[in-house]
Amino acid sequence: MSSEYVLALAEKAITTLLLVTGPLLIVALVVGLLVSIFQATTQIQEQTLAFVPKIIAVLVGLIFLGPWMLTTMVEFTASIFQSLNQFVG
Repeated sequence: MSSEYVLALAEKAITTLLLVTGPLLIVALVVGLLVSIFQATTQIQEQTLAFVPKIIAVLVGLIFLGPWMLTTMVEFTASIFQSLNQFVG
């Protein structure tokens, strides 16, 4: 196994990781920003108000994006298993 192959595999792994986690992180970021703006305008400083909407938004995102995320991860795993002979040889 050459160093180029290891680097290509690591690049594909990081790309898959960012592709799978990116949408949920963006959803959490947007909801957190909206809640922060709401808290700043109303001067409500409740700690649970910052976390509960983000948790609910991420769970809703998982419901809608979960099948796509699972398909992406399974395709990456299948490509690793298909090229398993290059690891050993």
